[in-house]
Amino acid sequence: MTTDDLPVGFSTATAAARPLHVLDKAGLGTWLEAQPAATRAWLASQAFNAAPGSHALLPGEDGVAGAILGIGDPLDAYAHAHGAGALPAGDWALAHALEPAHLAALQLGWGLGAYRYTRYKQGARAPARLALDALDEEVRDVLAACVRVRDLVNTPTQDMGPEQLEAVAREVATAHGASFESIVGDELLAQDFPAIHAVGRASHRAPRLLKLQWGDASHPHLVLVGKGVCFDTGGLDVKPADGMRWMKKDMGGAAHAIALAELVMARALPLRLTLLVPAVENAIGPDAYRPGEVIATRKGVSVEIDNTDAEGRVVLGDALAHAGELSPDLILDFATLTGAARIALGPDLPALFANDDALANDWLAAGERVRDPLWRMPLWRPYLRYLTSNIADMANAGSRMAGAVTAALYLERFVPEGTPWAHLDVYAWNDSARPGRPAGGEALALRSAYAMLKARYAS
Repeated sequence: MTTDDLPVGFSTATAAARPLHVLDKAGLGTWLEAQPAATRAWLASQAFNAAPGSHALLPGEDGVAGAILGIGDPLDAYAHAHGAGALPAGDWALAHALEPAHLAALQLGWGLGAYRYTRYKQGARAPARLALDALDEEVRDVLAACVRVRDLVNTPTQDMGPEQLEAVAREVATAHGASFESIVGDELLAQDFPAIHAVGRASHRAPRLLKLQWGDASHPHLVLVGKGVCFDTGGLDVKPADGMRWMKKDMGGAAHAIALAELVMARALPLRLTLLVPAVENAIGPDAYRPGEVIATRKGVSVEIDNTDAEGRVVLGDALAHAGELSPDLILDFATLTGAARIALGPDLPALFANDDALANDWLAAGERVRDPLWRMPLWRPYLRYLTSNIADMANAGSRMAGAVTAALYLERFVPEGTPWAHLDVYAWNDSARPGRPAGGEALALRSAYAMLKARYAS
């Protein structure tokens, strides 16, 4: 392994790497007992106590002789993420051994902290590099999945429309020996995906359904579905300027689903995998679908369009209906679906809806284990009344009440009864920068989704 083979922020161990001590408040006291008086005095003069998110440089005869990284929870990757940006550029090697789980969290956090989106602009400075004898292979794959989400969401729409999203999914399929097909434009009507076509037909970029298949037919069948609205104007119910500004991120659900599919294949989980991504642009044009129209769906459910800006659930309905036709063991969907979920839970905590308590509990428990949390919300079926239509089987919206719940209830209508299903309403975005969490695209509950699948199926 060479440094060129490693992700950004890592290097191979060399004698030139400076020592790095990773300590919490309790560990600092023990460490200090073994240090010379000058070192103790140096840290005391700065009132350094190894608080979470802190660091201290240690002086030497020729400059910086080493550093301390102050952390909190040793199993939280983000507890270590400040290291790549806070320490001076160059190579840093652990000065002491860590427990395997702590070492994995350090490696992942360091990689997340070293991330820079540089397609159009170089980063302000190179991150400090963690020098290793070997990078944990699972950490490498999990980090790559998180980076995949960030890169896809950060890419502006002119370079990440439906056709470019297809190219990424096709590349992922090829890399892992999966089959791939794309149903494009009017072929969606011919193959009975009318709702996807209705939402995407106004754009000069043809709507499409992306489908990847991989794995042994004897294994449990997992279907991943991701909302791929590559830009959302709101349609004829047009968004205001501030609401439209960051709508390149409205394919964040697709980014999560693609990255999770890639991670499942990279780790060779014993699953039969299908990935479905309805990829569209919700545009304004002469052929845009209109408020008040009644559209057909693959499920046979007629839908009155109350609001063209509630388009994500419309395209997902056709994809979920197809997912159910495959008789899978499990369906997971990811979508940047509602502002209501952000109002309820904020940007860092995705809203989980599930029709199966065991599935929900498994995902929640995995979130606690890997420090990648989510929060379960209710499928409160009495609120189906908010989706009542006088002329169709249901409306796609209709009330400002319980917006995240009603969106999930809409999706549930397209899932076969008895099929375990979970829906993640995810923000996929950081509004501002924090250590390890740069402003822009973000993977949320992706690591816990993988941990849940691994726990359920790898054994």
